[in-house]
This record gives sequence, structure tokens and C-alpha cells, in this order.
Amino acid sequence: MMTSNHAPPRAYVWVWLPGATEPVVAGLLEPAGDTVVFNYARSYLARDNAISLYEPELPLGKGRIRPFAGLRVAGCISDAGPDAWGQRVIIHRHFGAVGRDRDSIELGLLTYLLESGSDRIGALDFQTSSDTYVPRIGNGTLEELRFAAERLEAGEPFSPSIDGALLHGSSIGGARPKALLEDGDRKLIAKFSSSTDPYPVVKAEAVAMDLARRVGLNVAATEITTSLGRDVLLIDRFDRTAIPGERRMLVSALTLLELDEMAGRYATYFELADMIRKRFISPLETLRELFSRIVFNICVGNTDDHARNHAAFWDGSMLTLSPAYDICPQTRSGGEAAQAMAIGRDGFRLSQLEGCVTAAEAYLLTEAGAREIIDQQLLVINDQWLDAADASHLTEAERNLLWNRQILNPFATDGYTRRVQ
Repeated sequence: MMTSNHAPPRAYVWVWLPGATEPVVAGLLEPAGDTVVFNYARSYLARDNAISLYEPELPLGKGRIRPFAGLRVAGCISDAGPDAWGQRVIIHRHFGAVGRDRDSIELGLLTYLLESGSDRIGALDFQTSSDTYVPRIGNGTLEELRFAAERLEAGEPFSPSIDGALLHGSSIGGARPKALLEDGDRKLIAKFSSSTDPYPVVKAEAVAMDLARRVGLNVAATEITTSLGRDVLLIDRFDRTAIPGERRMLVSALTLLELDEMAGRYATYFELADMIRKRFISPLETLRELFSRIVFNICVGNTDDHARNHAAFWDGSMLTLSPAYDICPQTRSGGEAAQAMAIGRDGFRLSQLEGCVTAAEAYLLTEAGAREIIDQQLLVINDQWLDAADASHLTEAERNLLWNRQILNPFATDGYTRRVQ
């Protein structure tokens, strides 16, 4: 395995507190055996407006805080780190065009945190200094970033100036090529199509997100465009506000359920629902939204609905479900499919709407209420599919590829009974 010879011994965590437009140092991350521990700074604890970076994981107080059992680092810290694509960008900076060898490279958690871009998801950043904040940023046009992403995927070198711009977006999660852009006051995530895509992934996500808005879900704003002849999905960042410089603290459902990536397969929707009942603002409305998202994922064939693809805002005391994101129809070899997280307490996870009705009680919904949600979504998707397909620039062939295959696959409605009026 290829490794870095200069692994950083520590990293300072900086945070944008609620309502603030500048960060303050919150504490220190240090390796301790196989884990990374956190210690709040005395200056932070002395602040009148200090809040926990996430409770109960990192409660305010003096002394070292070890991650929960089974975790290498606190989940709220991991949420702010780069995922597969971002790690690939950082590895490229260290070792150049590594191609397939990248799978054997490990730089270490603190290196990834300290070298990924500062405009990361949520309200945390990481620095080598406890008193001077220096953001890691870069700029590039959509075309330049698209070109750099293609070169990186191909294992080929590209301009050092664009390397910095691509690094700027390295802290954004996910495995697919992407970058960060600014359009006036708008902050955007640009998701690029890949040369290895087996189907029009970017357009599929665009049409699914459009349909999600049409059925009434709270989703991130999106638009489809092209760059260098390739599809690009632009997504408005919901972790930023209209106030320049302000950021919102965010934690993933993986963190809410106290799991790491390796244990993520054990995450369930019903446990997330239990968490919502206990710790979220407006739990009844939030449970209805969560149930509606499960239904919609089934309707559009999004089986990549794992716990990293759900998140909540954290204000220091309560949680609020974030807008939905990463809703993308997935390929399937046959009719039968299953969701990434179990829906019912009995372990039911098949991508079938009737099973959602059976599990409705976990989301504090009656059978009639559950069927009302499902019926409304089926009606809207059927009625507005063509308009959504037009808005997402789907060709006739692409529509045929998605419709009744990923989107409204017959397996989803098999055995489903509409609500009796």
C-alpha cells in the first residue's frame, strides 16, 4: 500500500456557529491508537454562544472525547470529510496520475481533512493552526472543471491552476465527479456525467429531483445544463443561507444512528423515524416527509438511499430534516429490487409500495394516510412525467430506458391497493 510519509499529527476544528459569518476554533483532533479523539478548546468553552458540535457525540466539556464504540472518529467530523471522489482528487495531488493504483493508496483521515477544500458541506473546517484561519479555495469555470474531472478520471495530468479549483470541491461527498461553483450569490454543486456511466445518470437524477418537487417533497433546487458536450447537474447548496458567509451545521443519518460507513448497511428507516420522534423539530410533519421520501424513492427506482444520503441540520439543541438530495434512479437487472435501508420493523426493505403501507405505523401514519401519500405521488408522476422529462432534456431513447424500468417499475406497485374513497 502506498502511503504518505508526512501524516499530520493533529488538526484544529473550526466552526461557523449559528448566525455567524466567520469561523472560530472549536477544538483539536489527535490520533489515539486506532481512533481520533477530540478536545474542545478552552477559548471555545468560554464563549457564551458555544454549542456542541453534535450532541450526544461531542458534548460540551473539558477533556478528551473518544468516538463511540465501533467508530474511528466522531461521525459529525467524518461527515465533513471528503468521500471517494474527494479522496481521489487529494491522492492525485500527492502522487499524480495514479490510475488504477489509487485503490492501494491511503493518506490517513487527518490528511484528508486538512487537504480537502474549505467550502465543505456543513459548518466545519480543519486547519493546522488554532489562531489563524486560512481557507483552501480555488476558482475555475464550469468548462475548466469539467475538463479537469475528465482528465482525473482518465488518470491524466492537467493544469496546476485547475488542480486547485478541483481541490476546492474535494470535500463534497459521494463517489461521482463533481465540483463547487459560484454564480453571483448562488453556491452550487456541479455533478458531472462520467465516461463510465452505463445510463444517463445525470439526467436521471435531474428528472427524479424534478418529479420529487412536483409531488411536494422538500428537495434541493436543481437544473440541468451541458459543458463540453456532457451533461451537468447544478444543485443549489442548502447548507448555505442568503447571508454571505453564513453556514448551517449538518449531520448525516449515519451519524444520527451512530454508525460508520462499514456498518451503514445496518441503518434502517424505522430507527431514523424513532430518532425523529425524540429529537427533531416538528416530528409529525417530519415523519410524514420521511415516509413520503421512502415512497418516492421506490417510485423512481432510487435504491441508493443509504444513510449518508439523508441529513439533518443541527442548531445545538434540536434537529431539522434537510432537503432531500441524491435522488437518482438506479439500474436493475430484473423487476425485483430492495431499498438500502429497511423500512419496516420486521426488516422489510423490498421496493414495493404495499410494504410501506404495512410499515406506516412506525411513521405515525394510518393506513389511509399512507395510501393517500402513495396515491398522490403515483398520480403526479404519471401525469407530469412527460413535462419533467422535457425539462430534463431526456431524449426519446432515454425516456424509454427510464419509464416503467427504473421509474414506476411494475414491481413497485405489484400488490398495491389504492385507497378506498
